[in-house]
Amino acid sequence: MLEDRVLFIDAEAIVIDKPAGLPVDAPRAGGDSIAGRIEELKCGYQRPPTAMHRLDQDTSGCLLFARHPSARKLFQQAFESGTVEKVYLAVVAGEVGEEGVIDLPLAKISSVDAGWKMRGDPAGKPAVTAWRRIALRDGRSLVEFRPRTGRTHQIRAHAREGLGSGIVGDFVYGVPGGPMLLHAVRLVVPRGKKAVIDVVAPLPDSFGEWRDDA
Repeated sequence: MLEDRVLFIDAEAIVIDKPAGLPVDAPRAGGDSIAGRIEELKCGYQRPPTAMHRLDQDTSGCLLFARHPSARKLFQQAFESGTVEKVYLAVVAGEVGEEGVIDLPLAKISSVDAGWKMRGDPAGKPAVTAWRRIALRDGRSLVEFRPRTGRTHQIRAHAREGLGSGIVGDFVYGVPGGPMLLHAVRLVVPRGKKAVIDVVAPLPDSFGEWRDDA
């Protein structure tokens, strides 16, 4: 039950720890999704909450919902103003440096054979991601990513093209095989005069020994 994955709840907001493999929106081909199970997150309210952002299907971690229209407006303004802080942890398939900032505009490309994906393109939309290495293990790196913009697949594409090392388990941009090791570990949302929402989602079991390094 999604209600069992709630990390934070009050009269305005719900934050859940989204499991990997569960899409936020209903797939075109049908199947399970958070949208299809949104009744599980009513938590005593008559109106179901609204997801305020998206995580890729295979990405786990912090996902924010607004519980009523005025809260939705407040959170939307926070996202648009860039005051929401999102922190991700990922395992990339290579040894990277200590820290840096990836400033690489992204654009969507598509082909009949491979479908669509995001690629670096000077004419694309601005995309900026700060990063720092947390740990090294067996030729791979645990990396903290802090996106400053919110482009589709931004962290996955930036890991591939900006660091030269795709995320482990990412069959589109990284190294296929096993679960994708990308987790939205922390979410910080300002709320004016109300207390800031500051939530941490523990790394899932799929990260194995990397959980000791986080």
